[in-house]
Amino acid sequence: MTPDEKLQSLGIALPEVPKPLGSYVPFVRAGNLVYLSGMLPMREGKLMKTGRVGETVSLEEAAELAKVAAINGLTVLKSAIGGLDKVVRCVKVEGYVSSAGEFTDQPKVVNGASDFLFEVFGESGRHARTAVGVNILPLNSPVEISFIFEVKE
Repeated sequence: MTPDEKLQSLGIALPEVPKPLGSYVPFVRAGNLVYLSGMLPMREGKLMKTGRVGETVSLEEAAELAKVAAINGLTVLKSAIGGLDKVVRCVKVEGYVSSAGEFTDQPKVVNGASDFLFEVFGESGRHARTAVGVNILPLNSPVEISFIFEVKE
């Protein structure tokens, strides 16, 4: 099953490419690597939820928001390379979690993105990863996820 077929079987339609919120580009391609800028859990130009995980956002909500950020990442990736079937593998995921002072389950939050990538790409979706807690993120987003993908030339 191709990644696009897998998304369809999951009932996921990729949204429009999100517009950058600042002075940067959504991706940079260097040879066979595509670096995606940080993705927020936005739909139709609006942040789905705001706040810190462990305060106003639950672990479960945050993991779902990480998945939405990954969906947005796949939208940017597809626009960059012309099709998800050109993905060789996901190399790295960096997850940032706006966290309450005592919240220490950042890896479980970022699993929302990691598990989704495995679901879409299988073994090629397994990746190296960073999951860190931060005080605050742009627009008061609970999560921000960036990606590096290896793609076919």
